[in-house]
Amino acid sequence: MVPYAATLDVPRRTAEFLARLLAAHRRRIGTPKGSRALGPFRQAVLVLRWFRERGCVHCLARDAGISQATGYRYLHEGIDVLADQAPDLHEVLARCRREGITHLILDGTLITCDRVASVRENGNDWWFSQKHKSFGGNVQFLAAPDGTPLWVSEVEPGSVPDITAARLHVLPALYKAAADGLPTLADKGYIGAGIGIHVPIRRPKGRSEQALHTDVRTTNTLLRSVRALGERAAADLKQRWRTLQHITLSPSRIGAIARAALVLNGTWK
Repeated sequence: MVPYAATLDVPRRTAEFLARLLAAHRRRIGTPKGSRALGPFRQAVLVLRWFRERGCVHCLARDAGISQATGYRYLHEGIDVLADQAPDLHEVLARCRREGITHLILDGTLITCDRVASVRENGNDWWFSQKHKSFGGNVQFLAAPDGTPLWVSEVEPGSVPDITAARLHVLPALYKAAADGLPTLADKGYIGAGIGIHVPIRRPKGRSEQALHTDVRTTNTLLRSVRALGERAAADLKQRWRTLQHITLSPSRIGAIARAALVLNGTWK
């Protein structure tokens, strides 16, 4: 084996932020000093490497000089303390109204995962998305007009459509926000979402785009152009925190992992 030095390409303040959270968590649960194999900062580095590099937990644990089981335990602990810092949906909407944000962008993304044995009554797999032809979890998110991710939902199985996941996690709060002057823009996957959720008008089945009235086509173009920046939010999270490109942990953890990535993203300045 050949040892080598490496640099973790995240701001040091991000690692220190996570280390402080982990240290506070240890004090809260009464962990005796010196009883852990890694200190808070080294544990933070392990967690950040997993988020940033998509490294296997076995390799991360080996590099840290701990067992694989301890590596998994430290990783899940780091995910949980970060996810607990994620903003509440109502807090996000209240802050947006205070800051005078003109609108929000609602979108969903599939975070792929390893195949799991979870079959529905019709014989299809809960976590398999027919749309993407892949296993994964459906996560809804809200973004600011400039594409800054603001909020991430709990995960739903990949077989759940965007509109259904949105109704479960976010639409009721968005109706109230729209009534207070904060509308939401979304794509065609949210047609029928309700008042205050602005979506493009779908062309008649079997007809060309030209079948739509000029005013309708203009409205659709405007919606797409205004929504374009906001829809980069999921791509930004996935490219910065590469573990979101494919999850090898339990798919039920995808929501917590995505919320943890959202919190880390806020420390990247």
